[in-house]
Amino acid sequence: MRLSSPLSVDDAGASAAPTPRPRLAAAPGEGAAAVPVTRWARVRRTVGAYVALTKPRVIELLLVTTLPTMILAQGGFPSLGLVLATLVGGAAAAGSANVLNCYIDRDIDRVMNRTKRRPTATGEISPRAALLFGLTLGVVSLTWLWLVVNPASAWLTAGAILIYVVGYTMILKRRTPQNIVWGGAAGCMPVLIGWSAVTGGVSWTPLVLFGVIFFWTPPHYWPLSMKFRKDYAAAGVPMLPVVAKDAKVAREMIAYTLAMIACTLLLVPVAGMTWVYAVVATALGAWFLWSCVTLLRRANDPARGRLRAMTVFHGSITYLTLLSVAIAVDVFLPL
Repeated sequence: MRLSSPLSVDDAGASAAPTPRPRLAAAPGEGAAAVPVTRWARVRRTVGAYVALTKPRVIELLLVTTLPTMILAQGGFPSLGLVLATLVGGAAAAGSANVLNCYIDRDIDRVMNRTKRRPTATGEISPRAALLFGLTLGVVSLTWLWLVVNPASAWLTAGAILIYVVGYTMILKRRTPQNIVWGGAAGCMPVLIGWSAVTGGVSWTPLVLFGVIFFWTPPHYWPLSMKFRKDYAAAGVPMLPVVAKDAKVAREMIAYTLAMIACTLLLVPVAGMTWVYAVVATALGAWFLWSCVTLLRRANDPARGRLRAMTVFHGSITYLTLLSVAIAVDVFLPL
């Protein structure tokens, strides 16, 4: 936008018609003080809003499991081109599912403090624009994976999008406390996609990895639901911590964690992992299990202090990240 003074004076001294001022916006912390909002700033804000709809931090966690699976499938590091093609396609597909989730859930997102600033909840991005963006990302990602990676990966990716958007968001989320258990299967799909990208198909090893993430999901997500149970209750979403006592939730978390640990150890004979991975997986599993047990003890005895559910939530992310690193590193060990 070209800036000019409010009035310009011609050679004869007569005032010309006023030209519009640039739109102003208050600078942070300056109250009534204002700064010009440039076209570039508006573009950056709009782009940032669309990026926010894709939930980049969720995508990052999904990709953390994809690369180690590809390394395990290859028995070494796959070609850089294949890795980048798979990660780009996977990120776009996950972004598509997340955008469509924001589009569908915009009504309850407005009610929840945790999500009320999402662009579809605030109206910064219109429902129509969000829907078109999500569908476009999905079509582009599936086409990309079909043409650049292989059809098997594209089909599995399509399944992941459908599970999350239709299975979880549209059917399960508002109807059952087991929503995240079965809907969380979408988050397990990247290991199948990564394996198929390298091998062209699926075998027992990625299915065991699928089981690891499937059983990891409830003890990962339920602590977050504990933290924001009032939000979910206000929105009418029956997350387990909304409809059950903390002690019951913690006991179920322990059960799922034990199943998760069993799957991580089953990977040793199925995938031929070394004793180094077995030791690391056992130690990580014991640490995460203890965090769930601690949560149960605090739920049973409030005198022990606050639940600290978010400590378990953040710990679950650390656990999965370190386990993924252990899987990738184990492939290169000369044992």
